[in-house]
Amino acid sequence: MGEWSFFTNHARAMLFIANQPDARLRDLAGVLGVTERTAYGIVADLTEAGYVVKERDGTRNRYHIQDQLPLGDALIRERTIGEVLDLLLGTKRRLRSRRR
Repeated sequence: MGEWSFFTNHARAMLFIANQPDARLRDLAGVLGVTERTAYGIVADLTEAGYVVKERDGTRNRYHIQDQLPLGDALIRERTIGEVLDLLLGTKRRLRSRRR
């Protein structure tokens, strides 16, 4: 059986951004094992879908997850992005992001 991941690169990017909202695309690309151009495309997809908001902070970008939005999956449509991130990352993420 070939290698595969339980989560897509888009889901993995959301997890990474939730933990490190001020990370660079280079950092995201390294974690995902993709090129910076691919990482940019993933963030652009998430931004276009409304799940991530990009904010300029000096010379860097800062990313905000719109955790109140519902998942786009028919199987678990009643859950929000924030609920899933909390489940996968723990409640410390929510407490930390509210303090910023």
